[in-house]
Amino acid sequence: MTITITPLSTRFGAEISGLDITRPLDLATNAKIRAAQDRWGVTVWRDTGLTDASHVAFSRLFGLVELAPRHQGKPPRFSEPELFDASNIDADGHIIDNAMRRLINAGNRLWHIDSSYMNVRSAQSLLLCHAAPPVPAPTLFADTRSAYDDLPQAMKARIEGLTARHCYFYSRMKAGYPTSEEELDRMPHAQQPLVMEHRASGRRALYLGNHARDIVGMTREDGRALIDELNTWTTQDRYVIEVDYSTGDMSIWDNLCTMHRAGDFDDTAYARDMRRTTIREAGVAAAEDHFTTMFAASKRVAEG
Repeated sequence: MTITITPLSTRFGAEISGLDITRPLDLATNAKIRAAQDRWGVTVWRDTGLTDASHVAFSRLFGLVELAPRHQGKPPRFSEPELFDASNIDADGHIIDNAMRRLINAGNRLWHIDSSYMNVRSAQSLLLCHAAPPVPAPTLFADTRSAYDDLPQAMKARIEGLTARHCYFYSRMKAGYPTSEEELDRMPHAQQPLVMEHRASGRRALYLGNHARDIVGMTREDGRALIDELNTWTTQDRYVIEVDYSTGDMSIWDNLCTMHRAGDFDDTAYARDMRRTTIREAGVAAAEDHFTTMFAASKRVAEG
């Protein structure tokens, strides 16, 4: 098998083909896949043939696969505990008709970084399509390394050493979910640097998105203005690629050098079954089931 890498833009994103990733690969091929991921930030794989089990098995190539959060009274749809549900359907395959649940999902249509609200960051996310709607429903990705490279030097100096506080339900509030600043104050936050050292490529990257609520040491108004300015800069067309899916297609992105958002489609009319694995940042220790702990601490009655 010969790996073929086709760039999707000059600096960011590539489609990979020529491999059967439903079976174990040799060490040299694994190294080429990891190197391509480090180089391009986003890779796209078509018609993979992956099942839930082989999706999880392939994910282990990149590191420790996180356990998805478990919600009390809500049995998971999947047999593999590592699969995060990124769909708009329930356990019976019906389109979710809970208005509050849809508002929570609407937060995924804002630019964000997976798990930036966690003290332990996520590296790769691997999103596999099990059922696509008959209309475009893409994922959009932004290149936070090139966005940092192109910043004016004055802005680089201004943000050097700054830290943002990230909160899961802050992005949900921005998407319309009913909550308040006072409620958010009682929820878990994680502090993250605005500028990330992307060790795998030796480059620097912006680390923000719409989970970023404010900036340590700045007034909330000034901090949010700076966050909005940097998010807007990073999501200019010149830094963005778009990936749509058919059944069996998968995208992999590195959360330490990308932002992403779900594309718009009518999620009340069309079912979309997407399942994601998430890789923990290398060399970082955490409780095995820390996502469940965090979401339990953030639980809202209306989320049900």
